[in-house]
Amino acid sequence: IVNETSTLRRHAEARFAGKYRKWAKDNAFLSKLPGDIAAEKMKAARVQETLNAHMTERKLSERVVPYSDQLFRKAAIEWLIATDQPIQALEHPRFKEMVDVASRATQGVKIPGRKATRAEIMRMFKSHLTKLRKKLNVRCRPPHYCLL
Repeated sequence: IVNETSTLRRHAEARFAGKYRKWAKDNAFLSKLPGDIAAEKMKAARVQETLNAHMTERKLSERVVPYSDQLFRKAAIEWLIATDQPIQALEHPRFKEMVDVASRATQGVKIPGRKATRAEIMRMFKSHLTKLRKKLNVRCRPPHYCLL
């Protein structure tokens, strides 16, 4: 006796497909026969193909929302709430600098992901340490880093 359902289903499909399908239809049961499952997958793939033909990718420049003070105020407040920032974050000089840089973008703004942001922070940190070492005239030998 084999207890694997895939073997049992193949056996049922080979010997009792007609009876099984009739029983499944009468009992509003979805057929689990391998051939029926493959047919359902093919049907789903054909539906997806018809959807793909209608989908078009829009360029970033097409999605740019026109600026308004009211829209910016709303977006800034929603950002404060969603990221649990203190209200003073909107007054921070670096925040204002970031907004000024982004406001010069003509094709929208590409925000880096977590990995890219982490890599850039690490690069900036190493660069800062290198400049600090030169300024303080400190020598470090690899593979160890000097702690200042």
